[in-house]
Amino acid sequence: MMTIIVCITFLYVLLIGSFIYGFERVEDFYFEDSKNKSTFSVIIPFRNEAENLSELLKSILKLKYPTSNFEIIFVNDASEDTSVKIIRKHLEGTNINFQIIQNQRISNSPKKDAITMAIELAKNEWIVSTDADCLAPEFWLNCFSNFINKTHCSMIAAPVTYYNMQTFLDRFQTLDFLSLVGATIGGFGIKMPFLCNGANLAYKKDFFKILNGFEGNKEIASGDDVFLLQKAIEKHPYKVRFIKAKQAIVLTKPQPNFKSLKSQRVRWASKTTHYKNSFGKLTGLLVLLMNATIISSLLLTAIGYLNFNFLLFIFLVKLLIDFILLAKTATFFNQKQLLKSYLFCALIYPFFCVYIAIISVFSSYKWKDRRHRK
Repeated sequence: MMTIIVCITFLYVLLIGSFIYGFERVEDFYFEDSKNKSTFSVIIPFRNEAENLSELLKSILKLKYPTSNFEIIFVNDASEDTSVKIIRKHLEGTNINFQIIQNQRISNSPKKDAITMAIELAKNEWIVSTDADCLAPEFWLNCFSNFINKTHCSMIAAPVTYYNMQTFLDRFQTLDFLSLVGATIGGFGIKMPFLCNGANLAYKKDFFKILNGFEGNKEIASGDDVFLLQKAIEKHPYKVRFIKAKQAIVLTKPQPNFKSLKSQRVRWASKTTHYKNSFGKLTGLLVLLMNATIISSLLLTAIGYLNFNFLLFIFLVKLLIDFILLAKTATFFNQKQLLKSYLFCALIYPFFCVYIAIISVFSSYKWKDRRHRK
């Protein structure tokens, strides 16, 4: 048993160590304003987002990008609140070129339907997707445009983090999220990308069509971002880049309570079994095994099968390697203050991780007032 635990720990350290190495290999990007500006169609699906839209729209009005070079397509996914009125109130009478269309459901994934429909109407060369509960930074599109001119890529994964953290639950899920972002950047750094976030993702309209869009995974409710990335990596790996730029960071809100956090994480976990990316599957498996190892080692120590010092050693190894990646990610996002909660979160996280993994296998989840099955 001890040999198995040591082997899992060793492989986990190698994995996270590779992400740490990869994180450093992705260079920080600093945009320089240029006369050569790309054109963007920003797509924002929404469903009952009246509570969040005002903040997003205020951030859009602050964008420092020529309004002639971008449009915004809002896709209303059967909202039953005042979302549409809020959009019109903020944007009508401004220089922002926008339209609101109604989503047409043709698959098991409302968001993929919304994005696909909007892309067909998009007038510009580049598609940028974000969510209705986000905040866009003022130089967001400037960063993308400058990055495109310098790299000549066809798809850009970009950074996302939480803001407005007030409770321990907020800090817990933000640290969890930062670990995912750290792994995302690290994956790009070692030339094995496997994650991205649809709240901040850009790609050429023609590139989306070359990849046949979301064909092949439309029946999976989530994963509009990851599955598209995996198709891009499989067919055109050198056309996909990560923009590690602070001025391109999109902000989003943490989940307000444990119930919604559980639904979100189950939604994320439910798509991992559909990954075609072997490295992504291996990463998910090793993370789960490492956290399950911590729990099983604790139980084995409690019944006297393992020595406490052995358990402590394994836990400290995991604690240290995770901290290094988290510290680098938190520093990039200017969120180092969250590390004060790291130790307590690290004690809880193995139980949370294994719990989510188990229930994602056996249960459905509810998201945006809709029930989804795996």
